[in-house]
Amino acid sequence: MKIKEMKLYQVPPRWLFLKVTTDDGIAGWGEPIVEGRADTVRTAVEEMSDYLIGKEAGNIEDIWQVLYRGGFYRGGPILTSAISG
Repeated sequence: MKIKEMKLYQVPPRWLFLKVTTDDGIAGWGEPIVEGRADTVRTAVEEMSDYLIGKEAGNIEDIWQVLYRGGFYRGGPILTSAISG
C-alpha cells in the first residue's frame, strides 16, 4: 500500500487539512497547522510530498525518522507540524 496522493485544503482564516490517499484507495486526514503559519506549513508539506509519494504507507517510523532527521533544521513547530499532519 503506497502513498499515491497528498492534497492540502486551506480553509480561512487559519485551518489547513491534509488528505493522504494510497494506491489501494484508502484515505486518511490530518491537520498540519501552526497558529498563524498556515502558508509556511503548507510549503513544508508540499516539499515533503515529493519524498512521500510512492513510499509504503505502513512504514510510519522509517518515514518519520527520515523527515525529522534528514532536514537541516531539526525540530521546531513548523517541521514537526508538517510531519505530524
